[in-house]
Amino acid sequence: MRHMIDFNDMPLAEWEELYSLCSGIISSPLEYADALRGRAMASLFFEPSTRTRFSFEAAMLKLGGGVFGFSDPKASSVSKGERLKDTITMCSGYSEAIVMRSPLEGASKAASLFSSSPVINAGDGGHLHPTQTLTDLVTIRRLRGSLEGMNVGFCGDLKYGRTVHSLIKALSRFKNVTFYLISPRELSIPPYIRSFLNEHRQRYLEVTGLEATMPGLDVLYMTRIQRERFNDISEYERFRHIYVLNSAKLRHAKEDLLVMHPLPRVDEIHMDVDADSRAVYFRQAEFGMYVRMALLLTLCGMPREYPDAPGPFEGRHLCGNLGCVTGSEEYLPPLTSEIGGKTVCGYCEKEIP
Repeated sequence: MRHMIDFNDMPLAEWEELYSLCSGIISSPLEYADALRGRAMASLFFEPSTRTRFSFEAAMLKLGGGVFGFSDPKASSVSKGERLKDTITMCSGYSEAIVMRSPLEGASKAASLFSSSPVINAGDGGHLHPTQTLTDLVTIRRLRGSLEGMNVGFCGDLKYGRTVHSLIKALSRFKNVTFYLISPRELSIPPYIRSFLNEHRQRYLEVTGLEATMPGLDVLYMTRIQRERFNDISEYERFRHIYVLNSAKLRHAKEDLLVMHPLPRVDEIHMDVDADSRAVYFRQAEFGMYVRMALLLTLCGMPREYPDAPGPFEGRHLCGNLGCVTGSEEYLPPLTSEIGGKTVCGYCEKEIP
């Protein structure tokens, strides 16, 4: 592993090493206080973030390193029209790792083509969020003891929820995991995730009701309806209150259920759930800082590699996804892959007609 673009790019042996390192940091954080002294992390957030940005910056500072970057692209040369290629090439020369969030799907993959430092995907549009996935896996494993043999419910916005997409793909690598996908039909999982599940012969059930599903769940992963993904505000208002978890609904759930949420929450989890021992979303957020410390410690030790940057592509990209990075960074080389027997864009994983 050189970049962290998609958890499924990481061999499971490397995941075990990362988990072990994370556990060591949780047990003795001060032992790592100077581990990255003199190293720098570029924090490039083209889209708003609180937990992910703060946890990455806190992680680097707790390791003794430094941080530079921006949390608003208007405060960078992007506002002057600078291309992603140039931003990344420049920042990789100044840093030992680049942490990047973008509203464009596949942007981190594109950045990795031009970076001499490891690139960490901190969320790319509605596509993937692999470091949240690492956070989720650490939370489940530490609190449940295993990532195998469980029923996992995902509830809310499963269409645009990049945390959901990432975690489904990751958990598919572990034995005997069954997925319950709880959402309105309009916000169900996108076709590429459904193709992925079918290709990997995963057990899953798509339903619209939360209460009837809850008694059999070992993990309930709540998500908010994301206002920023809707072009029509009336559509957002139609869905925003459709799932609300409260203490009354937990009465029929397992005593050892884990209630998780990538945060921020709006009103999909009532505050009366916070006092329930099964609510672990704030511990989940804390684990996120520790696993990001482990990831930075692993990747910042990588030797610098100057990639053979591809020449500008002058054709027409086949990807029709309006949210794909290829729509605005036209010079990117065309990339494709196969999911479920279908040809998909190598950046955003949407099917190419």
